[in-house]
Amino acid sequence: MPLALGKKWPVRTCVIFNPTAKGDKARRFRQHLDELARSSLLKLTRGPGDARPLAAEAVREGFEVVVAAGGDGTVNEVVNGIADCPDGLLRARLGVLPLGTVNVFARELGIPQQFGPAWEVIRRGRKTSIDLPRVEFGKDAGATCRRFVQMAGAGLDARAIELVRWPVKKWMGPLAYVLAGLQALAEAPARITAAAHGRSVTGGLVLLGNGRFYGGSYRVFPNADLRDGRLEVCVFPRINWFTLLRCGPVLLGARRLPESVVTRFQTDSLALSSPAPAPFEVDGDLAGHLPARFGFEPLPLQVVVP
Repeated sequence: MPLALGKKWPVRTCVIFNPTAKGDKARRFRQHLDELARSSLLKLTRGPGDARPLAAEAVREGFEVVVAAGGDGTVNEVVNGIADCPDGLLRARLGVLPLGTVNVFARELGIPQQFGPAWEVIRRGRKTSIDLPRVEFGKDAGATCRRFVQMAGAGLDARAIELVRWPVKKWMGPLAYVLAGLQALAEAPARITAAAHGRSVTGGLVLLGNGRFYGGSYRVFPNADLRDGRLEVCVFPRINWFTLLRCGPVLLGARRLPESVVTRFQTDSLALSSPAPAPFEVDGDLAGHLPARFGFEPLPLQVVVP
């Protein structure tokens, strides 16, 4: 991973976090607020969606590092806020303090899961540049734009996210998604077509990887590279109980998918469509419904890394 030494500490740093977040990581994080306040500005969210405008505000205020203190959803909001601001991708770097349940993006970059080591990464200020995928969707072409850093999906996984209820997630953690996935599996499967450069594949679940990992440290996208300008597309032609039984042992044991159940290809742009309403997600958060077009921002995202 090519790295460049960033500016010497201190740089203008803004930390965005949810003060009401639950869990051991969030509680330990709050014990360090005085320390953080001595070297950075703290911006507090009040609910889902708040981190995006706060990140854009931080860029406009001249902060050089904007830190997402939370899970993958918070990271996604902060990235979108940085990119929303004119020249934001040139002016600011993303920092990550992983406080979520899974923290897939932090795992992808090797960012420590504990506060102390993760904050030291930000203090050292070493950076790298990665591709920044984007998706456009809505009634009119380009009506809504959402960026993502790690992955996206349409079909079964997005439907499971749609079915998860917040109180259940806070009580059960990742198991809430498993139960919601089983509920989604009992429904009639979506038929999603992934089309790219004259090629199309149809299935009940389509996953797109900018990085290698999905759902933790599972290498669902083994050939993905954060810097090659391509998404790895993984299509499940059939998604049913039999597919689940074939995938489960291999995924849990080898932390990968059995290749016999998926069709893979890589592309720099992609269109997803479905004859019936089908949700899609980005970085683990429900984003909208198909059709949608995927591509890349012309400028990379700068990220503070180990």
